[in-house]
Amino acid sequence: MANEQSSVVDQDLALELLKRHGERVEQYMRQLIVRIKHSPTKLSEAIEYSLLAGGKRLRPTLILETFEACSSSSLNPEPQTSNLSSALAAAGAMELIHTFSLVHDDLPAMDDDDLRRGRPTNHKVFGEAMAILAGDAMVTMAFETIALDAEPKVALALIRELATATGPEGMIGGQVLDIDGENNGLSLSELQHLHRMKTGALLTASCRLGAIAAGVTPEKLLAVSEYGRNLGLAFQIVDDILDVTSTPEEMGKATNKDHGAGKNTYPSLLGLDKSREAAQNALAAGLKALAGFGAEAEGLRALARFIVGRTF
Repeated sequence: MANEQSSVVDQDLALELLKRHGERVEQYMRQLIVRIKHSPTKLSEAIEYSLLAGGKRLRPTLILETFEACSSSSLNPEPQTSNLSSALAAAGAMELIHTFSLVHDDLPAMDDDDLRRGRPTNHKVFGEAMAILAGDAMVTMAFETIALDAEPKVALALIRELATATGPEGMIGGQVLDIDGENNGLSLSELQHLHRMKTGALLTASCRLGAIAAGVTPEKLLAVSEYGRNLGLAFQIVDDILDVTSTPEEMGKATNKDHGAGKNTYPSLLGLDKSREAAQNALAAGLKALAGFGAEAEGLRALARFIVGRTF
């Protein structure tokens, strides 16, 4: 009974954080759309269509919640509360990068999806060429956002972190490994490496960006990095499970596509039970990484438990 009550508390807190931080980032991103008022109308519409389409806003929530945890006076004797603008810029930039990746992933040359977040994908509405250009534009907007709005003393570090997580050794490199691995059986270690890059890099970077904006010590940065790395692994395992067990209505996108496309997933390699066990192990490792934090990191703990227990 106690575990059930704890689970409900975690879920309520996680949903409250996703709502609160998500609304703040949504408002900020609307301001970013206003900034590009002189761009071609169709391009602006294509960007806005995907960027403001909703979603969990998990990555920007992790940035802002990590920033708040690391700005606590118990961890940081001189908390840089003025650096909230840096954290918010990083959150907006991360969501631009994440959205660009979804728009491009949905293209016929990649995953060829017709549905995203419960409605037609960008290329189905605006055409393939415009979807490609909208994604390209969001990449440039992301780095411009940090350059314009982050505090100068942390802007370079934030840009470098986001670029590394996005590029050939991060998300984009992971997507290449995913494509190359189709119809080729990968080992567990190879699959973990793929997911650390494709999904885990941006989730890990989200935690690091929040900590960098807060100006934490190297030790605390290492701790949130380890938390983020395990969170990213758990997220992808659960995503693989949900592709098998959920419906398109629940997920807001097509399901049961990975097996038919010859994708390497945890359920296909380990089965559902072992995959769920692997997600729990990653969760435990992520929570352990936060052992040096107190109550200020309770939101991060709740978000991790929510991710592993999610059904959508």
